[in-house]
Amino acid sequence: MTGLYFDETEIGQLRTAGPYFVSSDEIIEFARKYDPQPFHTDEEAAARSAFAGLTASGAHTFAITISLLSRTQPHSLRVVAGLGWDELRLPIPVRPGDELSLEVAIVEKRESRSNPDRGIVRNQMHLRNQKREAVLQCINTVLVARRRVI
Repeated sequence: MTGLYFDETEIGQLRTAGPYFVSSDEIIEFARKYDPQPFHTDEEAAARSAFAGLTASGAHTFAITISLLSRTQPHSLRVVAGLGWDELRLPIPVRPGDELSLEVAIVEKRESRSNPDRGIVRNQMHLRNQKREAVLQCINTVLVARRRVI
């Protein structure tokens, strides 16, 4: 296991990952398996939709976020378990050709009351496209290993 222990985290600490290139083939492949809506799987149907073009499924956008989360720099966290996701928003759709980057900032932390070898960290997350527009934003809460127990 690599990454930051709870004791090494600080409120305001920023971690980033990316870029991640999104192709139309990937959008279609993911959607066919997990969210087979015409505006995700068929370019002609997507052109006639409210989106006026092919868009990634929200589930796909979230999956990309999870993938990038494990690669944040300068360090990822020593996560023991995920505890939840709050305020998940998808302000604009992901489109073919987008290059996505993840920004994760620690907004809150506290020691676990029930497990002294762990702490709880809340992160504000923004997945942004190449124009720096947020395509996903949320808060996630994770249980993080402690280096030492006081």
